[in-house]
Amino acid sequence: MRNTIMIALLATTLAGPALAKGDEPARGLESVNVPVVTRSDYMFDAAAPDGSLPSSEQARLDAWFRGLDLGYGDSIYVDGAYADAARFDVARVAGRYGLLLSSGSPVVQGMVAPGSVRVVVSRTRASVPNCPNWSSKSQPNFANHSMPNYGCAVNGNMAAMIADPNDLVWGRDGSGIGDADTASRAIRSYRNAKPTGEGGLQDISTKKGN
Repeated sequence: MRNTIMIALLATTLAGPALAKGDEPARGLESVNVPVVTRSDYMFDAAAPDGSLPSSEQARLDAWFRGLDLGYGDSIYVDGAYADAARFDVARVAGRYGLLLSSGSPVVQGMVAPGSVRVVVSRTRASVPNCPNWSSKSQPNFANHSMPNYGCAVNGNMAAMIADPNDLVWGRDGSGIGDADTASRAIRSYRNAKPTGEGGLQDISTKKGN
């Protein structure tokens, strides 16, 4: 009997490490496939000896913006000793793309040469890596794992449609102002709409030419 108990204890001790696995996200309710936000910074140095950009430099800057396919969601910064003076000229070029300049500047490599300003375009993109993913079969599933493709559709669509991917990381502060009229507009329109059958049934004929 004693030998039997010792063998049972030894078997439990050996099986313990095998059963005690680490965290398995695929066994939870949340999706393993979530949006990943990446940021890329692009730099452009323009000559501004007197604190303003000559027309030739503005043309170069405009061509650079076109090459980047500048658009909504991109952030534009101006850095350098003449940044404050050159912001007007840079903002005028950026205004052609419907964008405003952001304050401050991200940390980038290299120093701004004397008599120049550096224009930095910061671009963020959201995507869901490893999607679609059908790497495993649905059955058998003894561990009750979620499918490897779980979340790819919903999170992939959200990453593709969101206007500013930074909102997925930082969120967005509310204005603190609530408009009850705007909030109840849809409900009021629904309640005031006339029933579809109020005008009677339509006279529909199956005869050709009628």
